[in-house]
Amino acid sequence: MFATQKLASQALDAVLTGQTLTDALARIWREEPDLRPQQRGAIQDLSYGSLRHLGLLDSTLKQLLNKPLHESALRSLLLVCLYQLQFTRAAPYSVVDHAVKVASHTGTGMGKGLVNAVLRNFLRRRDELLNQSRSTPYGKWSHQPWWIDAMKKAYPRDWENILGANNTHPPLTLRVNRRLGSLDSAMAALQEAGIEARALDDTAIQLRHPIGVDRIPGFFDGLVSVQDWGAQQAARLLDVADGMRVLDACSAPGGKTGHLLELANLDLTAIDADTQRLARVADNLKRLGLSATLKTGDASQPAAWWDGKPFDRILADVPCSAAGVARRHPDIKWLRRAGDIVQFAQQQAAMLDALWGLVAPGGKLLYATCSIFPAENAEQAEAFAARTPDAKRLPVSLEAAADGQLLPNPEHDGFYYALFQKQAQ
Repeated sequence: MFATQKLASQALDAVLTGQTLTDALARIWREEPDLRPQQRGAIQDLSYGSLRHLGLLDSTLKQLLNKPLHESALRSLLLVCLYQLQFTRAAPYSVVDHAVKVASHTGTGMGKGLVNAVLRNFLRRRDELLNQSRSTPYGKWSHQPWWIDAMKKAYPRDWENILGANNTHPPLTLRVNRRLGSLDSAMAALQEAGIEARALDDTAIQLRHPIGVDRIPGFFDGLVSVQDWGAQQAARLLDVADGMRVLDACSAPGGKTGHLLELANLDLTAIDADTQRLARVADNLKRLGLSATLKTGDASQPAAWWDGKPFDRILADVPCSAAGVARRHPDIKWLRRAGDIVQFAQQQAAMLDALWGLVAPGGKLLYATCSIFPAENAEQAEAFAARTPDAKRLPVSLEAAADGQLLPNPEHDGFYYALFQKQAQ
């Protein structure tokens, strides 16, 4: 436990000083190449869990301290330990004992007594402290105050469910590659492997318990892919058909690219501004046995990569706040600022305007985000329609979506879709 506690607190500390959790963990894996898979899993669980419940943990820690703790590494260690004591089955004496040892190697090494006193005090006063922490929105919902206020304003009936869902473990959903198999065959393979699952529709399967891809039958053969049910709606909404010329803008990591190619024989171009992320699209297509034209390019600057031939379909899965997938990336809740939403909205508008010129008459563009902020979604779509006379907005047929907005729930993450068709001038 010593190594996992120490390294998880380092990951948390990196996030609290502005780094993404993905980058923080990647650095740890590079610097600690001898970690066993079980240790990596434990470090991930502790860092992800601590970030999901950071508001509650932070509020509780503040009650346990007589004065602010300015040594960030020690503060992060205590937050991880409070998470262990409250949300895991780890033996309390073991958590405290290892924390004291980690503290002796952290910063000045003078925090051993503080760590021991704080954690033992928490164990004595747990209920009192937690009840007090949950009496404030920050402690109860573990989101920044501006985020809580934004959800209340945008979703007066659903905001509590949204914030609560963001603090849960995300579901693991599979997409069946219908070129290679069927829902029935995939379900049978899972049952034979002893993996509990249920079908969400004719190609989506949700596992009862998340597992590694190495345990999923057919994954490495391209029979199934891991993709949230909400994300699976993008390819379906574009209603592609054989022979169409299709653009997947901002395509990395390639889940939607692969899904489009599974649905029809397409002349598909996939672009992304990040060459390294574009390589993940290539890897994904290789696993599926599919192919596309891959280009590094900025969706808002098509002159640099477009060949001048219009597209029948464009998927504009634009950069966004990713607020709809916060339970998968809990660092988002603490790294995002209110001003970021405005900046994303400006970038999205530029991409929409640029990509619209690439749509063939009668063709369609699907605007997509993994956000739940209206400024990136409904307001963005309405503004685009208002300034684009030849853009006819089409209905989005999703049973679970209100006007194209999917909210996070036990079956899927938060996504937004708006579909436009180009009218003849």
